[in-house]
Amino acid sequence: MEIKQPILYGHYYHIYNRGNNGIDIFLENENYFYFLGLYAKYIEPIAETFAWCLLKNHFHILVRIKEKVEIEQNELTYTTTEKPKIIDPSKQFAHLFNAYTQAINKRHHRTGSLFESTFERKLVSSEEYFQELIFYIHNNPVHHGFVKEMSLYPWSSYGSIISDKPTKLKRKEVVSIFGDVDNFIFYHNQQQNSNEIINLIIEY
Repeated sequence: MEIKQPILYGHYYHIYNRGNNGIDIFLENENYFYFLGLYAKYIEPIAETFAWCLLKNHFHILVRIKEKVEIEQNELTYTTTEKPKIIDPSKQFAHLFNAYTQAINKRHHRTGSLFESTFERKLVSSEEYFQELIFYIHNNPVHHGFVKEMSLYPWSSYGSIISDKPTKLKRKEVVSIFGDVDNFIFYHNQQQNSNEIINLIIEY
């Protein structure tokens, strides 16, 4: 069994996983809303989110795990009533996926694992990789043939980044990587070469 690297405070990560044996994890629109609600509950207190995309059988999220001093413990939610002695970011993600699995199993009268093994995590080690990864995440619906333009896909952070509506997404930080919103859109409209990150991303 592969041992996953622990998720460390103050670092950036590409978090991703897919349905067990490639099965769909989002079966109806309400499932997407529910997942995002659980994400706000379990993950927002311990991480900043820069990009995300939910597809039928997998998801991608780009986050920065907060430093310990940035985390407000009174905002944390656990799957048990007993407060943990140590706040573990990896367990917060596990709480999210476990809670979602339980809800989907109950709603759709199924049993067993929903996700494939333990969720994957890749350390984001450079600004160039960070920028390419944002494009990769937003381009996933196009890559998999769900839409012809990433702006047409509703279950990703692309629309939030080009919008001026209130968001908890780290919009300003994302836009600054590209210069401004116009350059963000221009970059995303170009055919990018993902060769440099192809060994760091997961394909389905």
